[in-house]
Amino acid sequence: MLLGVAWLISSESPLIFGRSRQVLPAVSELESAPLKMPGGDPYVRALMRTISAAESHTVEPYHTLYGGQRINDLTQHPDLCVKIMAGPNSGDCTTAAGRYQFLSTTWMEKAKEYHPEPPRWYSWWAEYSFEPVYQDEVVYRWLTDAQAWNADIPNLLRQGQVEDVFYLLSGTWTSLGYGIEDNVMTPYLREIYQQILAEELQQVP
Repeated sequence: MLLGVAWLISSESPLIFGRSRQVLPAVSELESAPLKMPGGDPYVRALMRTISAAESHTVEPYHTLYGGQRINDLTQHPDLCVKIMAGPNSGDCTTAAGRYQFLSTTWMEKAKEYHPEPPRWYSWWAEYSFEPVYQDEVVYRWLTDAQAWNADIPNLLRQGQVEDVFYLLSGTWTSLGYGIEDNVMTPYLREIYQQILAEELQQVP
């Protein structure tokens, strides 16, 4: 459903953040940037940052299009179809954008359900804001909606069932593993999650 910056961090790419693919950076260097959204369950926040590490590990993930191009205007989803250069979907194009690499259709579907500030009823032409805090809010509300996943993701994370959660979400974020679009980040995601979780738990009052 969502397609991240696969060519940028795929096993086929000769460089990963300026390093040879034979010398992967240490997990400590793969930390995902803090969320713009304040508050929330630290376990889910850590999961969100881990998804981002797999899907849009760039300096400015909220502004990232598929392939690593930067988009400035986040007043709405950019809805730009970028050609896929490598992988099983090579030759197609994707509208994946933002920290969580939302396709434009998926963003509209989930924004209607979870966006905290929908357009006014009289502004039928208005789009849902794609600003960083709203990208976070929509994903957070989606991940904590047990009916959406037929599972209590926060509880699974608290029980240490991280791999079960990755499997559950892998049909949506394919870089989490268990599919055809793993990348060089995929084997490190559990370690990344644990490291980020420790950081998030330290921030809890």
